[in-house]
Amino acid sequence: MGMPGVLPVINQQAVAYTIMTALALNCTIPEYSKFDRKNYPYPDLMKGYQISQYDVPLSKNGYLMIEHNGQTKRIGITRVHLEEDTARLLHYDGYSLVDINRSGTALIEIVSEPDIRSPEEARLYMQKLREILVYLGVSSGRMEEGSLRCDANISVRPRGQQKLGVKTEVKNMNSFRSVERALAYEAQHQIELLRTGQPILQETRGWIETKGITVPQRSKEYAHDYRYFPEPDLPPLLISRAWIEELQAQLPELPDARRIRYMDQYGLSAQDVNILTEEKALGDYFEQVVAASQTDNPKIRAKAAANLVLNDVVRLLKANSISIEESRLSPAASANLLDLLDKERITGRQAKEVLEEAFTSGKMPETIIKEKGFEPPINDQGALERIIEEVIANNSKAANDYRAGKTNALQALIGQVMKQTRGQAKADIVRTILRTKLDETASS
Repeated sequence: MGMPGVLPVINQQAVAYTIMTALALNCTIPEYSKFDRKNYPYPDLMKGYQISQYDVPLSKNGYLMIEHNGQTKRIGITRVHLEEDTARLLHYDGYSLVDINRSGTALIEIVSEPDIRSPEEARLYMQKLREILVYLGVSSGRMEEGSLRCDANISVRPRGQQKLGVKTEVKNMNSFRSVERALAYEAQHQIELLRTGQPILQETRGWIETKGITVPQRSKEYAHDYRYFPEPDLPPLLISRAWIEELQAQLPELPDARRIRYMDQYGLSAQDVNILTEEKALGDYFEQVVAASQTDNPKIRAKAAANLVLNDVVRLLKANSISIEESRLSPAASANLLDLLDKERITGRQAKEVLEEAFTSGKMPETIIKEKGFEPPINDQGALERIIEEVIANNSKAANDYRAGKTNALQALIGQVMKQTRGQAKADIVRTILRTKLDETASS
């Protein structure tokens, strides 16, 4: 923040988080590292320089794998280094504001190699990177809050040319969609410049979300313009092999490993696995549901749990605009609901009503069914047939409509049966018996 008489101190936890991130991104960790002064005169740096790392960072030479159009692609990671954050500039028409709240706090910067070939690949790279950072616990990953930010360098070149073109840097993108849209716009902008014979300037451009365009902000410097030199107020860092091994042992299961395990251990589809593991908290919730269930076959229960979480629980979360961490529906409650269905204590229709109540109140499903007075499902075939015959007799128009080919009429009849049984009949059994009875009376 540029306060007189104040000197910097290296934050050990920030160094640990940087090394953990680097290890998760397959980087090598040198035993010697140092900090540098990066000099530039922008208003987001009150003291006129930023403490960063340049030639000897905390890590280098890593990579990240992404899936694009069914193909696996390797994106090189140049380095993962530690630096101090700057102030935040807020730009408006004709003026800017400076928010120094985050100035001087520790910031991890991840620099990728120029291996990304499309705006879509850039979005996939950012999404994969966010997953890893959230799993590691080093970031909340909330781009809208500034916890994860992206500055993207982009250049174009004629097809077949090996040399990279002049690059511009695009800033102010606060979502994955913004990253993809901004790079698509800037690529087309550079192509149009080249086609009309105009030069591409190495500059920093800002993305204006509301207009869908990039605009120039300032000229872009080269490395030598920053006049890097070793930071005199911070000693070099010596990273022991023992500490690196200790941090390596602390790494959690990462998204790709979790996806493979879910398919192997639970037999889930790749599509379900991708959604379950996209957010670490959702995957944790799913596993807790399976662990809390009373079952002798975890694989079958895992498929039922995945269906419940991905369909009903996620639907309720979206409808209430909350995350799984904020939900009152505990994993034990979801497991209890699945147990009640397995024991045929409630029907599928009743289960949906119970789930809604459990989600709102936080109560256990078995408590809710007692409060609501739900009786066990009707399994007496003869009793169910008598009720269905009565419904057909009392709803002759719907029955005749079904026989005439109007299949939607069957749903109305099912609804009447469910009403008569107070939801205690199983809809699939009701549907089967109804069709049989209607077909019998039609042929006679």
